[in-house]
Amino acid sequence: MEVFKQIRIQVPELGQKIKKAREQDPRSVQLLATLAKISISYWYQIEQEKRDSISEETLRSIEKVLGVDFGVSLPD
Repeated sequence: MEVFKQIRIQVPELGQKIKKAREQDPRSVQLLATLAKISISYWYQIEQEKRDSISEETLRSIEKVLGVDFGVSLPD
């Protein structure tokens, strides 16, 4: 049996914030995406906000790789 909980919140301009942080990082997108365990194309889709949503796990991974906190908190 599964118990499932899903919470979605809007985070205005998150893609732009990720792009700005990436542009300040000297490492390549290829390396950053690899470290975040996502594909380069997915990284760019996130930056361009071509995705309706990303998982909290993906967001936290990007934050960790870039060494930033985008201030996104999800209720428990």
